Amino acid sequence: MTLTRNRPQFLGRAIQSILGQTLEDWELIVVHDGPDKQTAALMEQWVERDRRIRYFHRDSGGNIANACNYGLARARGEYVAILDDDDFWVAADKLAKQVAFLNSHPDYAGCGGGMTVIDEAENVLMSYLKPEQDDEIRARALWANPMTHSTSMFRRSLGEGFGYYDESLAGYQDWDIWLRFGRLGKLYNFPEVFTRYTIWSSGGSFQQQRKNALSALKIVFRHRIEYRGFTGAVALALMHLAYAHLPAGIRKSTFSFLSQRKKAIFAGKKKGTASEHFGSLESKREEESKP
Repeated sequence: MTLTRNRPQFLGRAIQSILGQTLEDWELIVVHDGPDKQTAALMEQWVERDRRIRYFHRDSGGNIANACNYGLARARGEYVAILDDDDFWVAADKLAKQVAFLNSHPDYAGCGGGMTVIDEAENVLMSYLKPEQDDEIRARALWANPMTHSTSMFRRSLGEGFGYYDESLAGYQDWDIWLRFGRLGKLYNFPEVFTRYTIWSSGGSFQQQRKNALSALKIVFRHRIEYRGFTGAVALALMHLAYAHLPAGIRKSTFSFLSQRKKAIFAGKKKGTASEHFGSLESKREEESKP
């Protein structure tokens, strides 16, 4: 599923990366909010080109959570993968690996992978991995989103149970939903880069920093019982809130650097290829099942 609003310059790149997947049994739901005619014309061409693409245009939509829930209400697949319109997948077997993993691990609610961060000219800024195993993910989940949205895949049925994304949150709805999924099952991050993630000054992360900071505080308090590290997580959220109130010029000049530093601090460590770790996880499960 992809959401888009006033960013036709990136949308084709994202869609093309989906068409390049080795797994062919998919549907792409594109939810377009806003009256942008260029995006509408572009999507008409994509729908004509590939009938697996389903396009929904809302002249006046809601927030990100509302748009996600709108799209999910129309989804038909067992699993849901997210791709933001300014990001794109670089691993052609991303969907195939994640579907195989969730098919063989029914106790897992979802999975993700790593990111390469780029600027709007596609210059590489950094690459990072999220914590891999469930216990590592839970140890850091209250401090920062343990799953990168545009790398992720989750079980649609589990999301239906709690109503998917919280539309009352002004930001970080993806962080909140993964903490909710973590209550229902285990989480896993493949130790390889799946996606290129665009950081730019006109992106949503920069434009609504204050809303995101307030949402971070709500999320930390909401999930403080299920996840450890509450004191440190609150301190970090308050620092985020203070930063969001600095003059716009200071934030604009430091945003990209600080965003990269945060990702590096809360990243996991690469320990091998995804196939090696898929196998090691299988071996671990086999050992645990032995009498």
